[in-house]
Amino acid sequence: MIQAQTGLHVEVLEMCDLDRMLREVTPEQVKAKLEEVHAMFEISGDSPSDPIARKPTEEQMEWSCKVAAAQEKLVREYDLDALTYYYHGAPGGDYEKLQGGFIVGHSLLTARGIPCSGEGDLKTAVAMKICDILGTGGSFCEIVAVDYVDETILLGHDGPFHIAISEGKPILRGMGLYHGKQGTGVSVEAKVRRGDITTLNVTQTGDGKLKLISGEGVATDGPIMKIGNTQTPVKFRTHPDEYMERWFAEAPTHHCAMSVGRNASLFRKVGELMGIKHVTL
Repeated sequence: MIQAQTGLHVEVLEMCDLDRMLREVTPEQVKAKLEEVHAMFEISGDSPSDPIARKPTEEQMEWSCKVAAAQEKLVREYDLDALTYYYHGAPGGDYEKLQGGFIVGHSLLTARGIPCSGEGDLKTAVAMKICDILGTGGSFCEIVAVDYVDETILLGHDGPFHIAISEGKPILRGMGLYHGKQGTGVSVEAKVRRGDITTLNVTQTGDGKLKLISGEGVATDGPIMKIGNTQTPVKFRTHPDEYMERWFAEAPTHHCAMSVGRNASLFRKVGELMGIKHVTL
């Protein structure tokens, strides 16, 4: 469906492809990635609110950087413009350890114009790519919680973050256990900078057609949970309950890309050019 309706070519990769790249990574390449990471991220202490979110260990940082170097090799070898991934892995297996190091490298790639979406969500990788091409960011997120006092919806995810739209330096935390996935490792904690934002969702209709859904709102300076996830409190034009009723009625995927600015009319034009229906909430 993606290939037929967008013209994109979808390359199916395997964990053994990445494992092959991992074996070629040199200590010098790991050191270079560590320097890149320290320049781009703030390294956290222990979280005040989550006992499994701790200061990353040296071993966790080195492993994440080694995996990041392998991820860059993979992107270059297969000439990828975006990437979506999911791997569960048997407990204690080599590939479980490999996927535990994904998040830092995928954030670095996203920052360099190769958006990476988790949970195998190919449609949201397309949404992130649209946002990135248009210079509006495109960070992977989902509905996390509702703040009924501030009337905001907390949007975020564990996984890649688009650093170009961050409020300050993103933070790296060591996770004793990932939220909702196997393994342990380093995760990104960040929020999108305050101001206008637009979410873009790529979903599909019952008759097999792709569809775009945009939602315009404002990223506020409200509190977030310090649990090693990306999170941004967003106030939409209507009460959170009404907004979610309207959003769910359009049959979205549960992920979306968050962009900065008021971009619904821009995304509508993209839909017109691609021959894909667009809905603005």
